[in-house]
Amino acid sequence: MEYLGIHYEMKHAPKLDQSFIPFGVWRAAYLKGAQKPISIALERDQGQVSVHHTFIHGTPEMAEADYRYVERYVKFLLWSTGGFKVTVCGCSELTQRLKAAYSEGGERDFDHTFFFQLYEQELQIIDETLENCPAPNETPKPMGGHMDGCRIGFDAGGSDRKVSAVIDGETVYSEEVVWFPKLNPDPNYQYEGILDSFRRAASKMPRVDAIGVSSAGTFIGNAPMISSIFYCVPRDRWDEVKTVFDRAAAEIGDVPVVVANDGDVSALAGAMGLGKGKLMGLAMGTSEAVGYVDKDQNVLGWINELAFAPVDLQAGALQDEWSTDFGIGCKYFSQDAVIKLAPRAGIELDPALTPAEKLKVVQALMEKDDERAQKVFHDIGVYLAYAVVQYSKFYDIKRMMVLGRVMSGKGGEMILSTCQSVLADEFPALYEGITVMLPDENTRRVGQSVAAASLPDIG
Repeated sequence: MEYLGIHYEMKHAPKLDQSFIPFGVWRAAYLKGAQKPISIALERDQGQVSVHHTFIHGTPEMAEADYRYVERYVKFLLWSTGGFKVTVCGCSELTQRLKAAYSEGGERDFDHTFFFQLYEQELQIIDETLENCPAPNETPKPMGGHMDGCRIGFDAGGSDRKVSAVIDGETVYSEEVVWFPKLNPDPNYQYEGILDSFRRAASKMPRVDAIGVSSAGTFIGNAPMISSIFYCVPRDRWDEVKTVFDRAAAEIGDVPVVVANDGDVSALAGAMGLGKGKLMGLAMGTSEAVGYVDKDQNVLGWINELAFAPVDLQAGALQDEWSTDFGIGCKYFSQDAVIKLAPRAGIELDPALTPAEKLKVVQALMEKDDERAQKVFHDIGVYLAYAVVQYSKFYDIKRMMVLGRVMSGKGGEMILSTCQSVLADEFPALYEGITVMLPDENTRRVGQSVAAASLPDIG
């Protein structure tokens, strides 16, 4: 197989997506002939800088392959680590193309806007020499694992909110409430819901020592800078959004409050359940949510928004309606992947159904051992195996915990078994080195809101 002059091999093409070109496999083949060194540095909040060293071919005949590689590489780094300043060292010509793409009105306009909203400053693509490449400055941060005292743990989901009252590590109260934050443009709706959950949990304990929050989105401190639960809130009311969790907590008392991305909290819950780190949590639901904790169960301070990171390079890759990019994670590790593959397998889905309902239709067929549904979940397992290849180049992974509604029932079992068999056959070293698994019973007991409760350190 060949793409942009690069020959690559893969043994397990998806049955329903034969043109799939896994970025991780193509990248490895591309690098075999690349000898010109370049470096890419990404600066984010608090002076944190991630630096990555790689190579390009640097010849006229490989110009398009070079650009495709570097653009997708930068894209992956932006959505894994985050950053408002990208310094590309050692390839001026490619940098100018990147600068045009990642600018207002450019091909990657969505990315430009997203990172402006996240960091409240313009995304910069800077050309530099290799000799003047910025130095790395990364400090992993301890996160959670604190069980002492009376704690509130809150998980703000898009369709329900969960809260737990936890005393010395034991859950004494837990509840789940349906709400509709994505449909409400007035942030007071979200505020009142958050405060109501806090008060319910507080009433079940003699006091409150700390509050921990898990929520979808990207955060600077406790401030949601981008979050799906405030999807309809206009930007001119975002100052209210940025203080929403702190304001609600202040009504409970003057106690430590920590807000974290729900992907990282999922990874923390897994690590707490297993008692081991170097763990990536990957949730397949409405979209793809990812979190990671290192060997010490610290977070890296990365955004881990791999829903927008490249997975597939094929020209016919599915386009994400929001970001307008093609071949990114949210279309391969979510209910959208099931909906995409089902018609190719011969399963006709009623267009009047919601995406969640369409997923349930295919899952119901899978429970009956329908061969068409088996092909769908088999192919997602293939996608996942090749994603392990890619993600392991950027994260030190020993365990990948896969969860979310797509992983329910027999479909989840097939995704997992297919992923493991592809890794064992084609990438035996990864199969031996990385355990891909479902959450065990202990992890399920810890739960998202309980892990959230453990976030603050009360000393």
